[in-house]
Formats: sequence, structure tokens, C-alpha cells
Amino acid sequence: MFFENTNDIFEIARKVGCGVFVVPADMQVDLPRALILQPEEKSVITIEQVREILALLSVKQTSDQFVVIRPAESLGEEAANAILKSLEEPGEKVHFVLVTENPSSLLDTILSRSAVYVLKTTPNIDAGVKFDEKTKTIAKRLMTCQERELPSIAEEICKRKDGVRSYAMEILAAAIEMSYKTYFITKKFAFLSKIPKFLAAYEAIERNGHVKLHLVADLM
Repeated sequence: MFFENTNDIFEIARKVGCGVFVVPADMQVDLPRALILQPEEKSVITIEQVREILALLSVKQTSDQFVVIRPAESLGEEAANAILKSLEEPGEKVHFVLVTENPSSLLDTILSRSAVYVLKTTPNIDAGVKFDEKTKTIAKRLMTCQERELPSIAEEICKRKDGVRSYAMEILAAAIEMSYKTYFITKKFAFLSKIPKFLAAYEAIERNGHVKLHLVADLM
């Protein structure tokens, strides 16, 4: 889904409870009166920070209270797990605003509990995608290829002399992010349906699975 102005974020979050808002990293988002969760050290939001926010929210809210997490991908795994239940059941007056440039970098468990909105002024599927052009080109091919083309694409990826595993994971990460953006721009479910396959391949390769095998079998 799209939104056209960052001023709309509060109203959207009020309706959905927990929203992921995809905006450029350098764009100002003015959300006054909100509780802010942002990295304080090492570019990571810690579990201690999350616990402080949850303690504040444990008091019954008599008016709307918004919690802004930016960038949302800076939630450490421990911190993300600690806040999951609150994202799923935020309470009548509590609303979560997760701001990110790269929705594919968020945990699946967070995305599954959130409505995702993309700023309409971001028109290109690779706008804001932080990968080099060759990586994005191969990722686009994975997004649109026929199954019979997968072996040759996997072969091309595996010809890299070193760092094949990390290179394949980078391409899959780019494909995941661009599939999200393409879906929100085109509304074609085919792009959204590819994401679980890309995620499965990424996770299998990350666990030391056979790169070429998973690039083909998991994407069939």
C-alpha cells in the first residue's frame, strides 16, 4: 500500500496499530509527541531500550500513544523478540510506527505483524536499494526468470572465484527488497509470492547449504 505524505503516518498507524513505513533514509519524518526508539550505541537498538519503552506502555493509556522505531532494522534480534507481542497486540491506544528504507532487512516475524506502506514518491523498484548495479541486475533476473533459466543463473553466480556464499546471499537480499517494492508499485501478487522462496534460499545458504542447489531448488 502507498501513502503520499509523511504527515499521514500518524493517522495510518492509528488505524492499523503497527505499521512499517518505507521512506528514504534522509527524509525528515516529523512525529511530535511520540516515544522514540533509535540506536544509542553501535547502531543497534538494545533490549534495555525496548524494556524501558514497554515499561512506559504498561501504564494504561488514556490517549493515543505512538512509538516510533527508526531505523526499524536497527532493532537487535533480542530487542526485536522482546517487542514482538506488543507489535502484534499493541493495545487500543498504543500505535507503533516502524520507519525504514529497506523493509526486506526486517525480521519476518516483524513484517508478519505489520501493515507495510511505501511512500508514493519512491517510483523505482531499486530506488534506495543499497547494492551495486551488477547485484541488482542479477536480482532482477531472478525475480522475472522462468524456472528453466535458474540453473544458468545459478551457474553464473557460482563462477565467482571467492565469497560465492556471501555473494549469493547479497543477490537474494536485493531480490527480496526489490520484490517488496515491485509489489507495492505494481500490485502484482506474483512478486510478493516470490519472497518466501527467496527467503528460504537465503536461509539455507546462510546455514552452509549448497549454494547452487538452493539457488535452483528453492526458487522453483
